[in-house]
Amino acid sequence: MSFHLTTMPQNLVDDDQPHASNKTPQNTVTCVYLTQIGGYWRNVTVFWAKNTNTHSLNIYIDSMGSELHPNCKIDLKPWYFWAKKGSKTIQVDGYQIEVYWDFRSAKFLGSPEPCSDFYVALIYEEEVVFLIGDLKQKVYKKMKTRPAEVEGLLFFKKEHVFGKKSFVTRAKFDPNRKDCEIVVESSMLGSKDPEMWISIDGIVLIHVKNLQWKFRGNQIVFINKQPIEVFWDVHTWLFLEPGSDHGLFIFKHGQQDSDSDRDDDKHSGTGDSDCSVGSRYYSAYGTSTNSQLCLFLYAWKME
Repeated sequence: MSFHLTTMPQNLVDDDQPHASNKTPQNTVTCVYLTQIGGYWRNVTVFWAKNTNTHSLNIYIDSMGSELHPNCKIDLKPWYFWAKKGSKTIQVDGYQIEVYWDFRSAKFLGSPEPCSDFYVALIYEEEVVFLIGDLKQKVYKKMKTRPAEVEGLLFFKKEHVFGKKSFVTRAKFDPNRKDCEIVVESSMLGSKDPEMWISIDGIVLIHVKNLQWKFRGNQIVFINKQPIEVFWDVHTWLFLEPGSDHGLFIFKHGQQDSDSDRDDDKHSGTGDSDCSVGSRYYSAYGTSTNSQLCLFLYAWKME
């Protein structure tokens, strides 16, 4: 079995970047999963986007070609009810993959990504090689398919959120537990110095006072007894016009090997560092599925 290496195309990393000139802010969520299709571990990228005019889902499956285009696009506009359940056949490197989705009862909590009552499934040779959502048993029963031997693993998530004082996202740092709710709050006005709070599931784990002097930093917190390192850079909140640029928050597992530690400086800057950059194809044999989630939160403070 061959072993093919390449890097994630930069256009996918940058395509969802909002700009200050945009009249309509667009909330986006990019999730990259590692799953096995056709004898190889591949990245499956799920890109959610929503503003006042559009709401869509794009699915990208890595192929041997250098170009990356969405294999499947789903329009989630509320008045397109007939498009909220459907299927499509796509081709990836000669493999025929069936895509099924159902968003008719999907629930949303401010994010373009639904939080419950939905599914998106990729099926290859009667095996569910990729599945997200909370209606998994419905998929197996209805499609008469079998689960994958190894479930797809989310290892990278990037979200752009717009707000005034509060920014909310969700992440699953432990695949055996439910999602954690992460809330970043700030106070920039008033008689006190600027402050910032980062809470997980309602518990404040990081409180930064004198934010004008501590606008960049990092701290390790514990979530379900796991060490999670949090980086922040909110220089733009304090010294630039509102909406002109974003604050950056990075959440990743605190225990890293020596190779990852050498990359820490890249992750703590203000650029669009990307934990997902690296090999996109792996032999199905000897591949570890112990990858850990890296979350990037881009917080755009608006007036």
